[in-house]
Amino acid sequence: MHPRIQIDTRHFPPADLALPALAVQTTRLVDTYMLWVGTTDVEPEQVASAPLQGCLAKDWACAMPARDTSGTPAAATPLYRSSSSEAALSMAQRIARRFKKQIFLSIDMPPSLGSMGQEGKLLLAIERALVDTLKLHEAAGRDTE
Repeated sequence: MHPRIQIDTRHFPPADLALPALAVQTTRLVDTYMLWVGTTDVEPEQVASAPLQGCLAKDWACAMPARDTSGTPAAATPLYRSSSSEAALSMAQRIARRFKKQIFLSIDMPPSLGSMGQEGKLLLAIERALVDTLKLHEAAGRDTE
């Protein structure tokens, strides 16, 4: 029998020269994912330590997928957010709708990237990293059933 709770941390190299590398920590529960994603400067081999250097509740939201598939957005609520960030709410909704799982999403992004005009590119890179990570977890989940 496989453990019901699985934790995995992955390193994503910069998608663009102007962007930092990303670390994604996934805690997989039954029909739920807890996701932390943040910028990191740790080496890929040491990515497991990246969440320890970050902040869990900088921009944190929870989303539940709708029961029907008529395009209804996922129900979501912010758990914590600073005045400068609110990307986790809408991103958690999109991910919950796509994967049909409850999503707890924490995005740890330095405010300086927004002032440098890189926020949009970084948010796109974050969402791609999350989708890639969850696709791997979903495929692994099907293999173990």
